[in-house]
Amino acid sequence: MPDPEVATTKVRFDLNGSVAAVDAPIGQPLLTTLREGLGIRSARGTCGVGVCGTCTVLVDGRAASACLLMTQQVDGREVVTSEGLVGDHGELDEVQDAFLGANAFQCSFCIPAMVLTVRAHLDEHPDADAEDVREALAGNLCRCGSYPEILAAVDELVAARAADDVAARAADDAAVDREDPR
Repeated sequence: MPDPEVATTKVRFDLNGSVAAVDAPIGQPLLTTLREGLGIRSARGTCGVGVCGTCTVLVDGRAASACLLMTQQVDGREVVTSEGLVGDHGELDEVQDAFLGANAFQCSFCIPAMVLTVRAHLDEHPDADAEDVREALAGNLCRCGSYPEILAAVDELVAARAADDVAARAADDAAVDREDPR
């Protein structure tokens, strides 16, 4: 039962494609609201000071530490957790699929945040190379040592995206050649 002495405010935001409306205590971290108020378990708390990365969520498409962000700060915004990357029919996001394919999930404590960090970076920098994505992951810590598999997932994902881009350009070039055979 909420403490009647604690001031709360109504906060509405898009959470994984649905409207979330909560009465959150003023100054309550988004992480607490997600986990305790909304049942989101992929965002996890560890350090509480925004250093480890396990609480990462996407806010308007950008990676953010949910332990540092107050719930009131997301009013009217879009918040995506790892659960929100899964498609309508259960299909995994390409980043989730790459992590799964590289067995980058030993204990899985850090993986949702790592996936979101990679997703945000690739959305902002679609032509990023593997080194760029690795740099973006610098703020995410893995406790069980799955770094080799995580980095392999990043390398495979970036290589696959580059191959897809080359194939798409070749198809576009072929289409142009058919239209204008000069």
